[in-house]
Amino acid sequence: MAYTKVNYEEVDQVSSAMHFLSDPLETEQVGVTVARCDPHWKSQPHDHSENDHEEVYVLIEGEAEVIVDDEPVEMTTGDALWIPPESTRQIRNGETESAFVLVSAPSIADDDDTDGEWLLSGFAG
Repeated sequence: MAYTKVNYEEVDQVSSAMHFLSDPLETEQVGVTVARCDPHWKSQPHDHSENDHEEVYVLIEGEAEVIVDDEPVEMTTGDALWIPPESTRQIRNGETESAFVLVSAPSIADDDDTDGEWLLSGFAG
């Protein structure tokens, strides 16, 4: 089989919000999490300096706040937020439920072979 398919709702929830999909999808380079956040839910503050993973948080439903290095960033449906590995981040949900897709991967910003440009061969975006 050339692909792996899972439904996030069939993956056990962690910390009452997070559905970690990397293991069931058997990913090697990227982490994917769906976070369905109840009203007033907060994630644990953390960074990814140890594994050098940058993250993108995409809010697909609702409103929430993401604290990045003690700076609140207001998020509304459709917003995407890039966070570098060394920055501390925390989701703080508001009055209503929200839903995020969180994507993490090793940083490629320092790759000498790309001259600061992304390799897009085969990308049809």
